[in-house]
Amino acid sequence: MTGTTAATATARTASPAVSWEQLVTSALLGTDRRTPPAELLTPGKDAPTALLDAAALHTVRRRAGLLPARAAEPPERAPADDREQVPERARNRLAQLLADRSAPSGGGRRGTAPDLTELLPQWLAAANERGYRAPAAALPALLDAARARTDLRPEALTFAGPRGLWLARLNPEWKFALRGGSGGSGPRSGHEGPDTRDARAIRTLWEEGLFAERVALLAAVRARDGQEGLALLASTWSTERAEDRLMFLDSLREGLSGTDEPFLEQALSDRSRNVRSTAAELLSSLPESALAKRMAARAATCVSLNRTGSGPADAIVVEAPHECDADMQRDGVTPVPPSGRGERSWWLGQLVEAAPLATWHTRLGRGTPEEMVALPVLDGWTEELHAAWCRAAVRQRDARWSRALLGAPTVSSANGAGAWSLAQRAKLLAPLPPAERAEWVAAFIAAHGLSEAFQLLGVCAVPWAEPLGRAVVDALDIARDAGSYPWSFSGVMGLAERCLDPAEAGRLELLTATPDEAEATSPGAGGYWSEAFQRLVSTLRLRAAMLSELADEGAAEAEGDGSRTSDGHACPPPL
Repeated sequence: MTGTTAATATARTASPAVSWEQLVTSALLGTDRRTPPAELLTPGKDAPTALLDAAALHTVRRRAGLLPARAAEPPERAPADDREQVPERARNRLAQLLADRSAPSGGGRRGTAPDLTELLPQWLAAANERGYRAPAAALPALLDAARARTDLRPEALTFAGPRGLWLARLNPEWKFALRGGSGGSGPRSGHEGPDTRDARAIRTLWEEGLFAERVALLAAVRARDGQEGLALLASTWSTERAEDRLMFLDSLREGLSGTDEPFLEQALSDRSRNVRSTAAELLSSLPESALAKRMAARAATCVSLNRTGSGPADAIVVEAPHECDADMQRDGVTPVPPSGRGERSWWLGQLVEAAPLATWHTRLGRGTPEEMVALPVLDGWTEELHAAWCRAAVRQRDARWSRALLGAPTVSSANGAGAWSLAQRAKLLAPLPPAERAEWVAAFIAAHGLSEAFQLLGVCAVPWAEPLGRAVVDALDIARDAGSYPWSFSGVMGLAERCLDPAEAGRLELLTATPDEAEATSPGAGGYWSEAFQRLVSTLRLRAAMLSELADEGAAEAEGDGSRTSDGHACPPPL
C-alpha cells in the first residue's frame, strides 16, 4: 500500500471523536502503556504508526479550519529627516563597524589589526558633529548596537534621529530608545519638533509624546523661555513617575540659573529620595540660592581659624556637627553614613561640599585658594576637609580652587595638601581648560610614568594635545626599552589608539620595528611591543581615513539615498 493510500484509509477509519489531547497522551506515555483508541487501529498497522498517521491528519484538519486573523493596521509613515546624507565611503565604513561588534577575545596576542568595536563611538560622534543622518538601511543594526552597549546610546540615538525612534516603536527589543534623552528632536537629530511658540503643539507633544521627545521639548522651551519651561514641567510634575521626575530634574543642569530655584526648592520635599538629593545638588551649584546660603552658614560653624590660644594661630580648627536634624536632611544631607565612615565626619563633608567656595575667603581670612589649602588643619581633619573642598570645586566647576587642590603635577598626592587620590585629581582636572588639563597630565606622566596615569588620561580632550601625546608615546617607549611586557600598559595603549592625534602615525612608525633583546629583558617582549605599536599605527591611520571619508562633502551632496523635491531638498527614502 502506498503512503497516499494508507493515509486515505486512515482518514476513512479515524473518528473525529478522537481528540488531539488523547493522541498527545498516548504519544507521551507510549503506545505500550496507553494504547491508541480502537478506531485508529487497522489490520496490518502497528499502534505507533497508527498514532502518527492520526496525529498528522488532526494537524491538517486543525490548520484547514483556522480562520485568518484580522490584518493589523499599517504603521504610520516614517517622519522626515532633513539632515544631509552620509557620504558613500563613510556609509560603507559604518556598515563595516556595525558588522564587527564582537568584543576582542581575552588573553593571548591581539595582533596588529585595529579593534573596530572601539572606533564605532568615535565614528558616530564625528558624524553627529557634521550633522549627518543615519542611512535607512543601517538603522536596525545601529539600534541593535546601542541595545548591546549603553555607552553608544547617546550618540547612536542622535544619529538615528526621529526615524530611529519611529523604528524603535515597532520592536520591543529597542524600547530603550523610547526612554532615552537623545534622538527625539533638535537640530542634531534632524527634527526640529514643534514651534516653541505654538502653545497647542507644545501641549500636545508634552502630554502625548515619547519620553525622549518630552525631554527634548523641555530643553527647547527652556532655551527660549526658562519660566515657560518650568511651568510646562510643573503642569504634570505631580503625576510623573519617580524615575521620570529624576530624569527631568537632571535635564535642568544645562542652562541652570536662579530662575530654577523656586521649583528646585519645592522638589526638596519630593516623595523620592533620589529626586530630593538631585534637587539639593542643583541648588548647591547656585551660589546665590537660599540652600547654598544655609549650607554655608552651617559649614562656617564647623570650620574656622584657631582662636583657642593653644597651637598655631594660622591653623584650621574643625568641629564636626553633633547631629543631622530634619532641616539638614531636607537640604540634602544624608543622615546614615556608608559602612566604615563616622557620622560626624560624614555630615561635615556634605556641608562643606555644598557650601559656596567663596564662603572660605571670609571665614578663613585668606585671599587665594592656594593660601587656604596650605593652612594646617588640626586634629587630623586635613584629609576630610580637603576631600570636601575637592568635591565642591568639581560641583561648582571652580578652576581656581581646582588648581590649588591639584597642586604641582610633579608632587605625589600623598606628599602634599589638596587631592589625596588619583580619582580626586582626575575629577579636579575637569573644570580646567582642555589645554591646561593636557599640560598638567603630560607633566604628571613625565614625573611619575604611566602606571598611575590611566584615570587622568581619561578626562583629557580627544584628540590629545601634542604635548600630552608626546609624553604618552615617550613613556611607552621607555617601558619598551625597560624590557617589560606591554600587557601592563594595555589600558594606556588602548586609550592611545582612541585618543592620540591620527597625525602622529608617521612619527610612530619607527617604534613598530622589533628591537634587539637584551639579557635583562623578558623573553619575546620585543615582538609583543612591535605588534602593539603596529596596531597603534594602523588604528591611527584608520581613524584618519574615517575622518576623511566623513569630510567627503561633495560626494555626500551628489549622492543621497532618496530623491529630491522640486526645491532641491533631499527626500528621505520610505522605510
